[in-house]
Amino acid sequence: MTALKKQDKEELKSNYINRELSWLKFNDRVLFEAQNIENPLYERVKFLSIAGSNLDEFFMVRVAGLYSQIKQEVDSLSSDGLTPEEQMEMVINDTKNLLNKQNTIFNNLSNQLKRNNILLTKPENLNTKEKKKLLEIFKEEIYPLLTPSAIDPAHPFPFIINQGRALVMKLKKKKKKRILNSIIVIPKALSRFIEIDGGKSFKKFLVLDDVIGYFASEIFPDHLLEKKMIFRVIRDSDVEIQEEAEDLVRSFELALKRRRTGDIVRLEILEKSDKELVKFITNKLEINPNYIYEVAGLVGIQDIDQICKIKNSKLKFKNFTPRDVERLKEYNNNFFETIKKKDLIVHHPFETFDAVIEFLNQAAIDKKVIAIKQTLYRTTLDSPIVKALISAAENGKTVTALIEIKARFDEEANIQLARSLEKAGVQIVYGFAKYKTHAKSSLIHRREGGKIQTYFHLGTGNYHPVNAKIYTDLSLFSSDKKMATDVEKFYNYVTGYSKPRNLNKISISPVNLRKTLNQNIDKEISNAKKGKHAEIWAKMNSLVDPQIIDKFYEASSVGVKVFLFVRGVCCLRPGIKNKSENIIVKSIIGRFLEHSRIYCFANGKFMPNRNAKVYISSADLMPRNLDRRVELLVPIENQTVHEQVLDQIMMANYLDTNQSWELYPDGNYQKIKYSRKDSFSAHDYFMNNPSLSGRGKAKLKIKPKKLNLRLVKGGT
Repeated sequence: MTALKKQDKEELKSNYINRELSWLKFNDRVLFEAQNIENPLYERVKFLSIAGSNLDEFFMVRVAGLYSQIKQEVDSLSSDGLTPEEQMEMVINDTKNLLNKQNTIFNNLSNQLKRNNILLTKPENLNTKEKKKLLEIFKEEIYPLLTPSAIDPAHPFPFIINQGRALVMKLKKKKKKRILNSIIVIPKALSRFIEIDGGKSFKKFLVLDDVIGYFASEIFPDHLLEKKMIFRVIRDSDVEIQEEAEDLVRSFELALKRRRTGDIVRLEILEKSDKELVKFITNKLEINPNYIYEVAGLVGIQDIDQICKIKNSKLKFKNFTPRDVERLKEYNNNFFETIKKKDLIVHHPFETFDAVIEFLNQAAIDKKVIAIKQTLYRTTLDSPIVKALISAAENGKTVTALIEIKARFDEEANIQLARSLEKAGVQIVYGFAKYKTHAKSSLIHRREGGKIQTYFHLGTGNYHPVNAKIYTDLSLFSSDKKMATDVEKFYNYVTGYSKPRNLNKISISPVNLRKTLNQNIDKEISNAKKGKHAEIWAKMNSLVDPQIIDKFYEASSVGVKVFLFVRGVCCLRPGIKNKSENIIVKSIIGRFLEHSRIYCFANGKFMPNRNAKVYISSADLMPRNLDRRVELLVPIENQTVHEQVLDQIMMANYLDTNQSWELYPDGNYQKIKYSRKDSFSAHDYFMNNPSLSGRGKAKLKIKPKKLNLRLVKGGT
């Protein structure tokens, strides 16, 4: 490599944080919540479980991508100038450091659970009566489902599915020297933990893997167990299809089968596992020794939350019930009358997702409604949204459902969903083979007084009733005529490939969403150069796109104040003199998962102000969202909704101290320190204060707590 290339790489590294390493920093923040004593014990255990699930997906997709690049000898560099090999080396190192931290947290939480009468123990530690009970459970519920496989020339090594666990054993024939190597693939149908009642509300839990190993003599009565080892595999799970595939569903069904047999990118074993068995499994599975990761106590930590079964309100977050949308009551819960009066935003999960469901339920039975169009990215087969669409079709409405079967890890469910809807008479569209349709939209045509009136819902999240209880998202309801025309053009684009022209207000990627964002950033840059106040507030899940990052650098360098609330991956380096010294990046990790995307531009005045340009979106600032997905960027124009999004939601994120981390130039995050006087939690605020656009007259006496902008480093 020439000196010039080395210099170029150093420049790239100084400009951007590596995406994969930034993700590991995010999971480190999630893991912190597992040891955060401000969280109740059960919630800490759940955060440990979430961190484990996150890491699985990271390896199945991102690390698998690096593995594939290395295997195919791809020599392209990441945005920060690293080769796939360099990235893989750093990912392996950082992951092992993360797992060391996870091991310590697991041990600490196990001790705290024990103090609360929940004991994770081994079969050999049970008393005689408990062992007898465990044997009964083993014989009746576990043994019938096990299929032990000998490993010899006559018996091939069994296939271990993605996220599958197996127990390998070395056994010796009784009274003979003959050795038997055997493996038991652990059925996913079996519960991960076996519960033994310890009396007086005391619960003992045993890991299924340990129980199977303990009763090896029941499985192999003629052998003695010499050694055993539990292991788990993570495979490449990224689905690839041919873009020109004529039958998209069939292509995905074949691709999903390939997912189960992808290359192994992580072998997970218990620390201090037997070296002979580790080598044996490594050779059989043909795994690079660097891809072996040791964990403490439990292989597959994502299951740990299953042991939190003793009912104790002190060990969980205080129960929270989402608020009803009060303004609907003023119109007898009639959505169409409410929306026609003025725009409305529902803030999930603080306000009920039932509002979205009821919107479609009313449309399904309303005799004036003639057509419904709906996008479905992630939902459930038994979703009330799906039931509403089926009901509408059965009631004679023209119903079109755009189902994105490329939604990662929901592909199979979405294929089943499409077939169920099709049977009910819903017209199914799959959108583009090349692009994912990630936009969230409902469109309803209603005949009123001889004319067709259009109502629509645009959201930042998915139509998923479970996620809606823990994800913070925004649902905009409106009947704005110009925006309705844009939404119709969006549907024509994804159903008929008719590229939208002359959009009124809404921007669509990959058509013009990036251009709209750039124009707004350029306006702030221009205002700064003219001596006007210039400021940007933006909230998203991920900031990866190099072009947008460079735009933020350009804005910062001329004096634009940039406040970014990025929950997960952030490749921008803030706080660098003459480049990003005017940029602050915060990440909020707490009870709810921050998921809404909001983009705000000061437009010449101090923030917050009614003249500011405010948008909500389904798109993060990533190349895939801006260039390879169909996304929507929606302007917020109604004054009350504008105030709610900017002065209430964005301000609360700005002021949050309790759940916030700040990103530093070196790529590391620090938890923001606060005193009781400075303490402010955005999540607590939203749980206790009504939203502005949804509160209605009935809520005027309960005004939201006034949020006052405070000076922070680099602030306004």
